[in-house]
Amino acid sequence: MGTRTDDPTADAAADGRDETRNERADRNWSEVLQELRVLQTGTQILTGFLLALAFQPTFDDLGSHQRIVYLALIVLSALSAVVALAPVALHRILFAQRAKPTIVRFGHVCMIAALLLVSTLLVGVVAFVFDVVVGGAASWISGGALSLTIVVLWVAIPAAVRTRAGRNP
Repeated sequence: MGTRTDDPTADAAADGRDETRNERADRNWSEVLQELRVLQTGTQILTGFLLALAFQPTFDDLGSHQRIVYLALIVLSALSAVVALAPVALHRILFAQRAKPTIVRFGHVCMIAALLLVSTLLVGVVAFVFDVVVGGAASWISGGALSLTIVVLWVAIPAAVRTRAGRNP
């Protein structure tokens, strides 16, 4: 009792829920979709902000290094959207093929990859804005501070909670 598994579609016995493998896959798929909605909304807003920057009159004032960073941020933004939407594309292709557990596992991996991409994107955007508005040192400080915050809130605390939960089933 209280055994852990990283398989989001593992049998109900792993956590005591009274559901079949298919019911678990359906529930986990719903959770992946909800997480996707949250992630996608923020990413879409950030992408819109980035795209609008190129059409601002002061965009011409950016240095060549800043333009390269800007284009890298655009690529990260698009890539994060593509990775986050990949499970939906797989679901559409495998619709009614009884592949929900596979889709859920793929969605789990894609959401982790998307979170990594989005965290890099967020740090990059904050550092970029600080670089444009205040200058180099502020850019590094703000980017470093946000990176640390992300590592603490998205990695360290969840890992500690997971470890504690594993010891107290």
